[in-house]
Amino acid sequence: MHNIEKSSVNDDPILEVKNISLSFGGVTALSDISFDIKRGEIRAIIGPNGAGKSSMLNIINGFYHPQQGEIWFDGRRRVSEKPYLIARQGIARTFQNIALFKGMSTLDNIMTGRITHMHANLFWQAIWKGKAEREEIRHRERVEQIIDFLKIQSIRKTPVGRLPYGMQKRVELGRALAAESKLLLLDEPMAGMNLEEKEDMCRFILDVNAEFGTTIALIEHDMGVVMDLSDRVLVLDYGHKLADGTPDEVRNNQTVIDAYLGVGHDCNRFKIL
Repeated sequence: MHNIEKSSVNDDPILEVKNISLSFGGVTALSDISFDIKRGEIRAIIGPNGAGKSSMLNIINGFYHPQQGEIWFDGRRRVSEKPYLIARQGIARTFQNIALFKGMSTLDNIMTGRITHMHANLFWQAIWKGKAEREEIRHRERVEQIIDFLKIQSIRKTPVGRLPYGMQKRVELGRALAAESKLLLLDEPMAGMNLEEKEDMCRFILDVNAEFGTTIALIEHDMGVVMDLSDRVLVLDYGHKLADGTPDEVRNNQTVIDAYLGVGHDCNRFKIL
């Protein structure tokens, strides 16, 4: 894992989060959060359960709309938009809980990631001639490349519901890659995996970043994974930004140490250190 070269990081941010606040009724999920994600970097977002990590990803890809703040993506201030429009702009997502079509094959699940690139209308799709046929052949070629990249050729026709958990996670990554996004959001990609599966997923994430130049933001509880993969780390706690910096800076940040190890906190809550 350490021998894989990362993509070069550009100081120009691809995403800027400015003073974002999100509440559900009287419960504050995020309070005045600001950070950026630079082009080409792997950006980790960490924190205990309930810190607001998934809520932040849901804001970035349009599932949630904040009460305050701004999102800038690819140099443009984003207005309130639906998730499918944000996906078309170049943001793809995997989920903490696997969201695949269990009765469909690996290949067909990954094909659904190409939807934002399909342009043939319903008439041509129904008769499957001309433009629709050429388009599907082109998309299937791209999906086959992803299947080869993820080394899942042997399960390409297998219904994903029959696959072990770690392999389903790999298929979900494949579906996100099929969108050919500029920014890939990974919500706990290693959750529930054994050590071997985690090592495989780490290699694929590094390869996606290095070979495709994809910018990646990930939520992860395994600190070994975070320290090995990420260029910078954002730490959230109870919806507030606790720290932001390189892995070494965060690891040695006294505020983080006090918050996660201090006697004033329930130590069972802070599983990530």
